[in-house]
Amino acid sequence: MLFTMAHRFLCGVVLGVSLVTTMQAQTNPYTQLMTKAWEHARSRGAQQPVLSPNDATVLSGEVPVKELQARGFRVVPWTTNDPEKMRSLIKMGVDGIISDRPDILQQVLKEERATATGEQKELLTRFDVSAHRGGRGLRPENTLPSFESGLDQLSTTLETDTGATTDGVSLIWHDQFLNPESCRRADGAPYTLENKVFIRDISSTEAQKTFICDKLHFGPEQKNDLALSPVAVAFAKKESLISPYVPTHAEQLFRFVNFYVDYYRNGAGKGQPHAAERAANAERVRFNLETKILPEHIPVPEGVRDPEQYRNHTVGPQAFVDALCGAIVKYRMESRAEVQSFDFRTLILVEDQHPKIPTYYLTSGGKILSSEFVPQPLRATAGE
Repeated sequence: MLFTMAHRFLCGVVLGVSLVTTMQAQTNPYTQLMTKAWEHARSRGAQQPVLSPNDATVLSGEVPVKELQARGFRVVPWTTNDPEKMRSLIKMGVDGIISDRPDILQQVLKEERATATGEQKELLTRFDVSAHRGGRGLRPENTLPSFESGLDQLSTTLETDTGATTDGVSLIWHDQFLNPESCRRADGAPYTLENKVFIRDISSTEAQKTFICDKLHFGPEQKNDLALSPVAVAFAKKESLISPYVPTHAEQLFRFVNFYVDYYRNGAGKGQPHAAERAANAERVRFNLETKILPEHIPVPEGVRDPEQYRNHTVGPQAFVDALCGAIVKYRMESRAEVQSFDFRTLILVEDQHPKIPTYYLTSGGKILSSEFVPQPLRATAGE
């Protein structure tokens, strides 16, 4: 009798814990978002999407990493540059990390792999080292030299940002305008925030004739010495660019990576110590390409000096998808490229129109996922 009562009590406890866990999973905004996103993607024959959250929300436990992974979702946080935070995320079991310092991340991974066992060891064999903006901690961001540096560090993914120009080209840049913090005019004329040029208002050809984006502003390890970027120098000469640091674009990035492979396999870099390793890695490197369009209804913080930065000054979602996915399809990179965005409208369009291209859902925090920031079909609700 006592055994039966105890058995029932224990079963009740286990059932209660199970129900609580299930309810927490159902109400967690990240789980809701990804479940709804996967339902949409699956209905279009697209691949299961990936969650890419702010690293702080993972480290705090806000993002239910194990729960999401149990449902088949990969979790790749951004942007982590501190070694100990990298180590913590790795121990939490994330599938990859986006970092400005892929060199540091590779060293931390090497140390963790040396002591890993079992499931963790298996996970680390396929861990994604993603070079944020090419690895802007080492070279000026989103430029051919930064992508060369990212490849030199054996990054498994090159992460970058895109806008759409007047000629429908997927120009690589983080801001809605070519930022004077990073870019200067090739003719030496003053270029400031007062006369900034929005990407939607310039052609890709004009951008590459007008701007050189080689300014240093991201720490002492960021270098723009072209002696460190021999592949970018050779490629710029081949493409008749005025500098390796002109704004580049998605199609050109695909060509550059192919050129990098050939440079170390058959060209001037063939005899270097790491040539074979670099060529092999670059041949399979992935591209994580963000559409830099602001979602509708983005909240503007109180007291902000420049509210315009929270307003959209780009082309619409469809034009972004046409430019970026057009480049991916043209170069047959569907198996190596994914589209990421905070603007989920573009990701829905990618899943609708280009189901072979994977999608990454970028998030900065859970609260906003139940707001108008998120399209209604994907929006988290407290009662679910």
